[in-house]
Amino acid sequence: MTSYERGAGAFELPHHDGSALYVPQQRPGLGDTVTVRLRVPLDYPEAAVHVRMVRDGEPRMAAARLAQTDSDARWYEADVLVHNPVTRYRFMLVDPDGYAWLNARGLIRRGVTDEYDFQLTTAPRAPRWLRDAVVYQIFPDRFARSGRRHGATPDWAIPAEWDDEPIPAGPGVGQQFYGGDLDGVVDRLDHVADLGVTTVYLTPIFPGRSNHRYDASTFDHVDPLLGGDDALARLRGALSARGMRLVGDITTNHTGAGHEWFARARADENAPERDFYYWTQEEPGYVGWLEHSSLPKLDYRSPELARRMIEGAGSVVGRWLQPPFSLDGWRVDVANMTGRYGEIDDTAAVARTVRETIEDINPDGILISEHFHDARADLTGEGWHGNMNYSAFTRPLWSWLADPASGLSLLGLPAGTPRASGAAMVEQMRDFDAATPWPVLLNHWNMLCSHDTPRIRTVVGDPALVEVAAGLLLTYLGVPAIFAGDELGLTGTTGEHARVPMPWDRPERRDERTHEAYRSLIALRHAHPALREGSLRWVLIEDDAVGYLRETADETLLVVVARRPWAGTVLPARWSAAPQTIYGAHDLTEADEGWAVHGDGPAVGVWRLR
Repeated sequence: MTSYERGAGAFELPHHDGSALYVPQQRPGLGDTVTVRLRVPLDYPEAAVHVRMVRDGEPRMAAARLAQTDSDARWYEADVLVHNPVTRYRFMLVDPDGYAWLNARGLIRRGVTDEYDFQLTTAPRAPRWLRDAVVYQIFPDRFARSGRRHGATPDWAIPAEWDDEPIPAGPGVGQQFYGGDLDGVVDRLDHVADLGVTTVYLTPIFPGRSNHRYDASTFDHVDPLLGGDDALARLRGALSARGMRLVGDITTNHTGAGHEWFARARADENAPERDFYYWTQEEPGYVGWLEHSSLPKLDYRSPELARRMIEGAGSVVGRWLQPPFSLDGWRVDVANMTGRYGEIDDTAAVARTVRETIEDINPDGILISEHFHDARADLTGEGWHGNMNYSAFTRPLWSWLADPASGLSLLGLPAGTPRASGAAMVEQMRDFDAATPWPVLLNHWNMLCSHDTPRIRTVVGDPALVEVAAGLLLTYLGVPAIFAGDELGLTGTTGEHARVPMPWDRPERRDERTHEAYRSLIALRHAHPALREGSLRWVLIEDDAVGYLRETADETLLVVVARRPWAGTVLPARWSAAPQTIYGAHDLTEADEGWAVHGDGPAVGVWRLR
């Protein structure tokens, strides 16, 4: 690190990302020449700038040209030929100390691998509406009862009253049955719409022998306990009338042991369904997801399975995208394991096939994977549009905000969650984001928690920190996805315990301050395109506070979040003539040579700089 880098702070370092501000041609085709732009602070001591690109596996260097100088920076431009479907490039800045590389990981003064190079990809883009979405996850059994009768309580179920506490772990977890249904969702759409939600995501709706329904017994109809096919059609109609979208949840990795396909496969070794599953000599005689015998794993080496499950309009994936249900896409459960077993790896092929089926039926349909861990190798842009972003958002955010006294593990790890610094959080986010194409980053579903984790209120403890977490969620790169009830301050120590029924008739259990914070932050996101598609440049990284700029050609927004009181800072005066506070309690105030950011915390502040 040079003396300049040590003294400058994050806000004075060169920057590039895949946004339109830096890559004006957002949808390149093979053979196109794309201009890429680099922002260099005025007092950075560069003598020259080059771009290093890789063509057919061989690196090539080209000089960048100075295109513009403004009040804040020098802007360099270079031309990159999109010769391969994925074209990698990074910048080289020559200075008095030698040179530094700038890749998606940051400014690095040593040799680097190509892993974190910026990427231009010709992969088709996701529908535009996805980057503008606010997603609301509903676990149907716990959202609302409509009062309609749907038959007798099934034999597997343990009936529960609406105010009963969910079982956190152990016997009865999957059988506790509250009786929420799809017409109950319709009845409560005023709440969802008032929050500012644009897209409802339902966890599985197919029949099974559990409250979560990830153990489907058929994919041919909606569970009668939820109101059946007609109830899903009514929900679709009610959402469409409000201009809202509906995304379903599918288990391409497995079925339930009670599934009709599996029953035929076990009964007849010559049945075509026999090839749908993996069979072993060990008990129970077949492969189950994570060794659960209740969830036999699907084998996509079977062409007939692919035809029935994922290929074309007549498949399971295709059928529910058509009227009267017209789902706007799928979230795919355990997508990271789908098609993978031992030496077999058909995951990419499955993802591409599912996406082709969706796009053939509805070009505006989306495909989101569930992958709790390092999903980068699966996120090329050709299959999944994006991922449920546990690794690059949820985990690092928890590590920064989690209450160490809670004793909660970090999403399955066999240890409690230590409190990390702001720098550690940002480094982890960058690690996972840097190897993923920018268009895919825009599509990730960022979450504070989900039906598979403890609630964010329990993770952080303090409701003021929930607002800090929500501030990050609603201003960060990607699509915010909210688990129903987070906006009311619901709690839960495990994924199962977090599946608490909505307290519609219990105002004493609703945190209206948190509710209003969510409403205001969602409205802010809808009002400012920079929060949905702008570049993201980290400008403040302290132990207890972090901040970034979201920028388009038309506006620059500064976001600062703090987990507790901190020293505050002064940002350059040239950034703005008159900052406007658009969220938070304090204006930026004039200080020597800049604008002072108050050191309050926990706090969220958003300012429009231009």
